[in-house]
Amino acid sequence: MFVSTGGLATHVRVDGPVAAVPLVMLHSLGTCTAVWDAQALALAGPFRVIRPDFRGHGLTEESAQPFSIDDLAQDVLAVMDTLGIEQAIVAGISLGGMVAQAMAAMAPGRVDRLVLVDTAMAIPPEQGWVDRAALVRAQGMGAVADAVMARWVTPAFAAASGAVGLRTMLLRTPAEAYALAAEAIGRADLTAQTGVLRVPALVLVGADDLATPVASAQALATALHATLTVLPNAAHIPTVECPGAVTDAMRAFLLPPVTDRAAAGLAMRKRVLGAAHVERSFGNATPMDIDFQHYATEAAWGTVWTRPGLTLRERSMLVVALLAAGGHSEELRLHLNATRNTGATPADVVEVLLHVAAYAGIPAANSAVRLAKEILGEK
Repeated sequence: MFVSTGGLATHVRVDGPVAAVPLVMLHSLGTCTAVWDAQALALAGPFRVIRPDFRGHGLTEESAQPFSIDDLAQDVLAVMDTLGIEQAIVAGISLGGMVAQAMAAMAPGRVDRLVLVDTAMAIPPEQGWVDRAALVRAQGMGAVADAVMARWVTPAFAAASGAVGLRTMLLRTPAEAYALAAEAIGRADLTAQTGVLRVPALVLVGADDLATPVASAQALATALHATLTVLPNAAHIPTVECPGAVTDAMRAFLLPPVTDRAAAGLAMRKRVLGAAHVERSFGNATPMDIDFQHYATEAAWGTVWTRPGLTLRERSMLVVALLAAGGHSEELRLHLNATRNTGATPADVVEVLLHVAAYAGIPAANSAVRLAKEILGEK
C-alpha cells in the first residue's frame, strides 16, 4: 500500500492481523523492507508488522530536498497515523535504528519498546558520509557497492552467495536518495536525546560489524539501560546473515514466557473471539460451568494459544480444521467468525476444508462448507 508522508508517496508493507500488537520495522541505508523479510514472516501473527520504505528507497517516492533523521521519524509517525496506530513497538536496523531512537524521543508515548539492530547514537565522521554522497552522485551506486558489501556481511556469507539480494537492493537504490540519506546520517547525533529515553529496549549487534561495531552497541545499550546481545559470525545486516538468531532474540524480548496463564489466556481469548463474547460467557456462567470457563481459558487459551511456535493465523486454521472434522458446528461457527481477528482469510478456510474433506470425510466438510458460506462467503 501507499500513504502520503511529507508530501511523498510512501510505500508500506503490512502483514498480520489488524487486531495484533503493531510492530514497525525500519530498514537500513541502501536497502528496503525486504531486509526484514525473515523476521516479518516469523512474527506476523502475534504482531501486526508494518514496514515502510524510507524516502527514495524501495518503492517510496524520492525527496527533492535534503532531510534529517527527524524528518524520517515524522514520516513513520505519519504512517502510523494513517493506519490508526497510536502506539507500536519499533525495530530498526542501522539508519532505521537511528530513526527509531528519534521517534521515541519526539513522541515517547507512541513507542512502546525498541529493538535496535547494528545501529548507534551517532556514526561519525560526518565528512566520510559527505564524501560517500559525493561519490555516488558522481559515479553511481556501483562506485561504493564493493566497499559497502564488505561492511554489511562477513566474507564467509558473501562467498556463499548469501549477499546477492542485499547487493541488488543496494544497486537499485537511486544515487541521489542514497546520498541524501547518507548526509542525514552524517549530521545526526542522537546522544543527548537517546540518553534520557526510558523505554524498554533490546540492542543487537553482529560481532564482526565494522560499520557500527560492538563498542557503539555497548554505548547505546548503556544509555538506554537496555539488554545487549552480540550475534556471532555476523556483520552489519544480521537480519539477512543470521535471520534465525535475530528472530529468536526478538521473540524472547517481545514474547516473554507466560507466567500468569489465566490472565494471558483471558487476553488471548478476548483477542481472538472478541471481548463482548468472552464477557458474555463469564457473565452468563453459573455454578454449573464457571469452573469450566476458567479451565478452558487457562488450559486452552493461556497454555496452547499463547505458545510462540505457530502464528495466530496458523492456529486459527488448525482449530477450524479440527472442529470441522469433529462436527462441532457451534464451536466452528464461533471460530469461523474469529478468523476476522486472526488473519485467516476466506481463501485459507477454503483450503482447510478441502483437507477436511480429503482426510476426515466429505460429509463433515460439507456441513462445514455450508457454515463457512453463511458466515464468510457468498450463499
